[in-house]
Amino acid sequence: MRGVVMHAPGDVRVEQREDPKILAPTDAIIRLSAACVCGSDLWPYRGIEPVESPTPMGHEYVGVVEEVGGEVKNVKPGQFVVGSFVSSDGTCEICRSGYPSSCVHRVFMNAVGTQAERALIPNADGTLVATPGMPDADLIPDLLAASDVLGTGWFGAVAAQAGPGRTVAVVGDGAVGLLAVLAARQLGAERVIAMSRHDARQKLALEFGATDIVTERGGEGVEKIKELTGGLGAHSVVEAVGTQESMLQAIRSTRPGGHVGFVGVNHDVALAGDELFFSQVHLHGGPAPVRQYLPELIDLIWDRKINPGKVFDLTLPLEQVAEGYRAMDERRAIKTLLQL
Repeated sequence: MRGVVMHAPGDVRVEQREDPKILAPTDAIIRLSAACVCGSDLWPYRGIEPVESPTPMGHEYVGVVEEVGGEVKNVKPGQFVVGSFVSSDGTCEICRSGYPSSCVHRVFMNAVGTQAERALIPNADGTLVATPGMPDADLIPDLLAASDVLGTGWFGAVAAQAGPGRTVAVVGDGAVGLLAVLAARQLGAERVIAMSRHDARQKLALEFGATDIVTERGGEGVEKIKELTGGLGAHSVVEAVGTQESMLQAIRSTRPGGHVGFVGVNHDVALAGDELFFSQVHLHGGPAPVRQYLPELIDLIWDRKINPGKVFDLTLPLEQVAEGYRAMDERRAIKTLLQL
């Protein structure tokens, strides 16, 4: 099969990879209907994370089940399915408590590499959710977004306790941040402040339900949030970047007693104990438990109540994946969809 492999920072190629085979009775094999490039794929692409050997890429996926192991009961060949970027068994105590992304048997799907024609899905019963039927072609980008960026933005908003009567600020205007805006509005937030300096992303944030746009960053951004909230700060802040600057901006933009939902993959973030102590904010986040939200998100998409697939502003054939990475790295694209 064809699949994307990263050989070194800045070097991604489409190569022939071995076809997946059922290895355990709980596995499934799917044929992908579409793939995409994630913002977190840019960390190794930029050399911030090491690339020690040729590495299959991708962890977001939707497609049709081709084969299942003997113990798989929840999905069957021919069904269209959506799964999380983390495989989970759905039965362990951590899964049952609502955190399948920390399942004791979890497999991060980047270890599989889903920027490919086919993929092996471990723990299929606890990972995959079948759609009500075969989706129309225009729904496939929306369902693909649910596999990671929508579910991650949703968790960020939930972790920040977005809801009625609350003001929510979102730090980060990538796909996750934009979909955190959508999630906050779906959860009933009264006011949603999107922090963005880019016209196209601002426009999409407003389309997703943002009520205010803040272009300032760092200390100036914090002061603007406080100015918009009577000097107090937002009730809820979603951090969707993962840098030192973005985390501090999120914490400092939150009022005492407020909540920060952090879903940006942290890189070299260090918090001073005294600042954290006196901020009196709640911090909750990490790898999003996307599988927990998939049934609800699929229903919203299926009923055409939300259209998260609008974050895909560049569509390319799989063979042009290198351009997809470049466009996102250079911020010419929010998110690249790969046609298979």
